[in-house]
Amino acid sequence: MKLVYAFFMLAFLRSFGTSDFQGDALYALKLSLKASPNQLTDWNQNQVNPCTWTSVICENNNVISVILPSMGFSGTLSPRIGVLKTLSALGLQGNNITGGIPEEFGNLSSLMNLDLENNHLSGGIPDSLGNLTNLQFLQLAFNDLSGQIPDRLFNISNYNFTGNKLNCGINFPNLCASNSSSPGVQHKSKIGIVIGSIGGVVGLLCAGLLFLVCKGKHRGYRREVFVDVAGEDDRRIAFGQLKRFAWRELQLATDNFSEKFVLGQGGFGKVYKGVLSDNTKIAVKRLTDYERPGGEAAFLREVEMISVAVHRNLLRLIGFCTTPSERLLVYPFMQNLSVAYRLREIKPGEPVLDWPTRKRVALGTARGLEYLHEHCNPKIIHRDVKAANVLLDEDFDAVVGDFGLAKLVDVRKTDVTTQVRGTMGHIAPEYLSTGKSSERTDVFGYGIMLLELVTGQRAIDFSRLEEEDDVLLLDHVKKLEREKRLETIVDRNLSRNYDCIEVEMMIQVALLCTQASPEDRPTMSDVVRMLEGEGLAERWEEWQQVEVTRRQEYERVQVRFDWGEDSVFNQEAMELSGGR
Repeated sequence: MKLVYAFFMLAFLRSFGTSDFQGDALYALKLSLKASPNQLTDWNQNQVNPCTWTSVICENNNVISVILPSMGFSGTLSPRIGVLKTLSALGLQGNNITGGIPEEFGNLSSLMNLDLENNHLSGGIPDSLGNLTNLQFLQLAFNDLSGQIPDRLFNISNYNFTGNKLNCGINFPNLCASNSSSPGVQHKSKIGIVIGSIGGVVGLLCAGLLFLVCKGKHRGYRREVFVDVAGEDDRRIAFGQLKRFAWRELQLATDNFSEKFVLGQGGFGKVYKGVLSDNTKIAVKRLTDYERPGGEAAFLREVEMISVAVHRNLLRLIGFCTTPSERLLVYPFMQNLSVAYRLREIKPGEPVLDWPTRKRVALGTARGLEYLHEHCNPKIIHRDVKAANVLLDEDFDAVVGDFGLAKLVDVRKTDVTTQVRGTMGHIAPEYLSTGKSSERTDVFGYGIMLLELVTGQRAIDFSRLEEEDDVLLLDHVKKLEREKRLETIVDRNLSRNYDCIEVEMMIQVALLCTQASPEDRPTMSDVVRMLEGEGLAERWEEWQQVEVTRRQEYERVQVRFDWGEDSVFNQEAMELSGGR
């Protein structure tokens, strides 16, 4: 079958650089504008790709438009906006913005429309705006601007400076009257308000139309990045900057996939450390069970899904490799390996994860999962959340790996509708019984991971059979928590260097996440808030009441069962005696 897969979603960049600085600049704008807590709530500093944010439009992962009219902002304009070299339209009209227009706005080399009318901007118009050779619409009407209008703005085809105290100069003589305060001219100003408002709207529409026309022309000359798909010479996949590696390239990087380079092994295959020809360190995941060539198209669709999920706490995908029998994914190498390694496999002399780092890992992982569940479209369910799948970068910040791989691997299956993926001890009970996963199955796995962070132990440990019946870490911690034996729960490697209240709070969040009923578990956004100190006390009190009722019911059933057993044994004894 001949198909052309045009990947129209945002192209993933090979580094965080582009998305990172754009997100930082827009987040700085949000802060400087003094947005209220219920405004721009998805402009999240930890979500480095701003292309999913409200009122932000992107092309090829570059911000091209930010329109925020009549939002009631009362702050100032951030000079950091000047780094957005691809920004084509900026609209902040109808707010209460004060301060001046930053000189850095002159660095917005792609800007075609700038609308700042109906604010309280003061000071002069920066001469640097004359650098904007693409600027076609400039709306600065009805502010408190003063000084002379820069001569270099004369070439702009559509502008409106009405309602300011500007010195018009020889290039803008017709504007001087509208800047006067005489009674007759005030009537002109009112007319100017109407004309200016209409002009602003028309300007935006024209700018949008012009942008679409230019965008269409630009597409005609833009160099597309294509890769050939093995086995189908006439089918091409447009991946933006996601790299397709040659098999030989990865073979050389990993010394022919040598066992000495194996970083780990799981349900999806082995992960190898590799070094490219330019000395870049990588991690290569060699997926298992991909002998069937027909799975390639589905594999590529899922690679796209993984590649557009960009967040500080998610492992970014560098590229991939396909052959008729192999599927490989290429990631950056995480030099501090995984949380599981740092908890249980460290070598003599290597540092133990201290408590502040464990807290940071808990929050970072929660934010990464929150992004997958609530900011990706379609949402991504991890299905194997555990300490081994949370990696640590050079600063020991949490980076969630293997997200999307469960679906990626399962998508090639044609003979089954669902397949349980995960690691025993981390799998939610409803997933095991029905095979159906949801965001709440990830929440369960995350709760178990929190217990790993606190205790340093594995989710299942048969060595505990020698002392108790609780093989599962969850049951073990629940028992110790009821008995208030906190010191027994916490990882001995911490040597009591931890905050007891913080440990107790993390255990409480973990137990809320691992409730038997998925409906009772919090969402990951709830988890983030609880870890930040909001709403935990109330939920924990509710949970305790439910848990007490549940245990009382269990004990009543147990008493009946024990009584029944005794009766049977007594009856048998009586019959044996009577027969004799």
